[in-house]
Amino acid sequence: MDELMQQRRWQLALGAEQESTPLSASDKRLNDALTALYGDGSDSEKSRGGLGGSAPRIARWLGDIREYFPASVVQLVQRDAFERLGLRQMLLEPEFLQAMEADVHLVADLVSLGNMMPQKTMETARQVIRKVVDELMARLEQKTAEAIRGAVDRGKRTHRPRHSDIDWHRTIAANLRHYQPELATVVPEKLVGFSRKQRRLVDLDEVILCVDQSGSMATSVVYSSIFAAVMASIPAVKTRLVCFDTAVVDLTDELADPVQVLFGVQLGGGTDINQAVAYCAGKIERPAKTHLILITDLYEGGDADALKARVAELIRQDVNVITLLALSDDGRPSYDSQMAADFAAIGSPVFACTPDRFPELMATALKREDVLQWAADSGIATVRPAE
Repeated sequence: MDELMQQRRWQLALGAEQESTPLSASDKRLNDALTALYGDGSDSEKSRGGLGGSAPRIARWLGDIREYFPASVVQLVQRDAFERLGLRQMLLEPEFLQAMEADVHLVADLVSLGNMMPQKTMETARQVIRKVVDELMARLEQKTAEAIRGAVDRGKRTHRPRHSDIDWHRTIAANLRHYQPELATVVPEKLVGFSRKQRRLVDLDEVILCVDQSGSMATSVVYSSIFAAVMASIPAVKTRLVCFDTAVVDLTDELADPVQVLFGVQLGGGTDINQAVAYCAGKIERPAKTHLILITDLYEGGDADALKARVAELIRQDVNVITLLALSDDGRPSYDSQMAADFAAIGSPVFACTPDRFPELMATALKREDVLQWAADSGIATVRPAE
């Protein structure tokens, strides 16, 4: 990197323009956009440009940010703007909302503002949420379906498989003699695949996602709703979604539309985990076929001793209780370390999970394999019981 480029980068990083080395017009726009949020490096509050209360001005600012940075950086700058300049109220303006770079954090912000939105903003918010949800579904749906489709019997072969059950390695090997040089490919005469076994309703595993919807769990709620919608579409499992704070909301009937699910969530408020687990326990008919995925930071506002006793009883009944401290990409979550250690001592695996790992976790859980061993093999740190 030459000296001029280094100097340019330092000027942009520090936010100060020197007369001896003036910035180009393009760099000046970039500098102004960053200065509006982060200031120009001096100690004076007057040095901060600010974004004011004008939706059009903020929209232009966002446009400048998007021009100079990739989407991941734009999303980071947007979150800084919310925290440093208090722009959350501006999400109620449709013009501002349309200019935002949408991501899972923006969806969480919109969900938290759901009851405050005027009608003119609500439709725009739905469009933004739909866009993010569709992108996440496209990224996560296939992997999830493949990982947890328990209706495939891989011990039995068939020559009339469904497309999704074709064993391509065996099919190609069985048809190598049908290679077509002019097409440079194999034209299979015979398909080899896995045979599905018919599963009765009483044979199906049931997954209950019990999700803490307090403010700190916002992105976990978004991902949980999407995974619940994906799993609800898979015939091999029965899926229930329960969200809670100090009240319990069963959103299972809304799972056909994850956007509708998200608008049924009420982010914020206190936390009564015991009440939510009691509700889920009342819905369990076949404990040995049930997997309760409790997604919470374990900061209990209700009866902590009753909660631990209830979870211990579910595990004694052979319910597969797994506790996720977060289901998000946000890094190390904040959680009640003592309660987490107590849950681990009871016998519930406790750890945080990213969305990309969740399908593998569910596959491990549905096969009743050792979740703690899976976590260790995946490099995931788990909570240990207190000594």
